[in-house]
Amino acid sequence: MNNEQYELDLRPLEVEKDDSIPARFHRFHAANPSVYTALVFLARQFRLKRPDSKMGIGMLYEVLRWNYYMETNSEEEYKLSNDFRAPYARLIMASEPDLADAFNTKSSIADQ
Repeated sequence: MNNEQYELDLRPLEVEKDDSIPARFHRFHAANPSVYTALVFLARQFRLKRPDSKMGIGMLYEVLRWNYYMETNSEEEYKLSNDFRAPYARLIMASEPDLADAFNTKSSIADQ
């Protein structure tokens, strides 16, 4: 048995930036306002064709990926991180009165 004592540094770790999904989303959204604009445009196009139907934010995301091949400024690995789907759906519903009920949502970290 070894009787050496080890010194442990128990000070809190200093974190340079908040890497939570909400924090990352806010940074991404601030750097890429065109993503929000495009999602709102697509949601309104969908509503014109299906005014009484809910839509999925995932569907709109995939349209952006396919048709527009979105160019974004991001620290994220992907140009459009799936982590931001729920925050975008909630932001759109909170900010656009005509789309206030556009998406079905379930409990998410985006609610925090």
